[in-house]
Amino acid sequence: MSPAKAIKTFRDLLAFLTIIPMGGKEDFVFTSAENMYLFPLIGSFIGTLAGAYFIGISFILQFLLSLVNSFVTLPVDFLVRFVSAAMTVAFLLVMTGLQHFDGLIDLGNALGYRSEHDRKMAAHAWTVNYSGAIFAMIVEFVAFLGLFLLVPAFTNPLVIFAAIISAEVAAKLAMVTLVWIGKTTHKGLGSIFLKKAKKKLNIAAYAISAVLAFILFSLAVNPIYGVLGVGLVFVSIPIACVMEKVAEKVFGGVSGDIIGATNEVSRAVTLVLLAGVLMII
Repeated sequence: MSPAKAIKTFRDLLAFLTIIPMGGKEDFVFTSAENMYLFPLIGSFIGTLAGAYFIGISFILQFLLSLVNSFVTLPVDFLVRFVSAAMTVAFLLVMTGLQHFDGLIDLGNALGYRSEHDRKMAAHAWTVNYSGAIFAMIVEFVAFLGLFLLVPAFTNPLVIFAAIISAEVAAKLAMVTLVWIGKTTHKGLGSIFLKKAKKKLNIAAYAISAVLAFILFSLAVNPIYGVLGVGLVFVSIPIACVMEKVAEKVFGGVSGDIIGATNEVSRAVTLVLLAGVLMII
């Protein structure tokens, strides 16, 4: 890949996966589909921003609330963790333009109906029903819980930083896996990815994810943690397989909504698992 093409590919992937204005042509969707194996790399970039945001907000809140605590007694540690976790989840949702969150809601909307036709109609509707709202809130609450538990799980900011990046890498790896193993339901955004991204080159996504997780946790603690990080990131693979089965049962195949929902579910589960494992070891 030439330098010019590499820059365009990176720019198009960022344009597709984030709200960062990158300019360029309207073919970024096709470029993203053809280079989906690079999703984990973009995930590491998004995770870096989110990790820096989480740690930065935590330090600022710790300082401000400690000052206030000099006059009024406050549960400083709890408030810092709670607000930082909530703001970071919001940051990730906004950074991705709510497109994955929208898929999560659409999937939840569909779960409230029995027939496949009604499920598809509910997913494409502009309204949000109770099942869509509840399902989306549960998934994002799990992500919030993972971030909330990360601080007491491990006080080393580098480990927290590595965990947040790895969770985003895992979320993108889950999307790659889902597209690779799934079948399309109808013409649309999802079908573009399922048509163009089914290639052996996707195996590079697993190598990229493994290298990123190993380096992050090895630098933060030691190589043993690096191996652990790789294992936790690869949890996204069975998550993607479960989501593919859900897609098959609910819609008859994988759609753009399912791809987006898989990102959110994988991130949430990975964050909780990371926090839980770090609390044990």
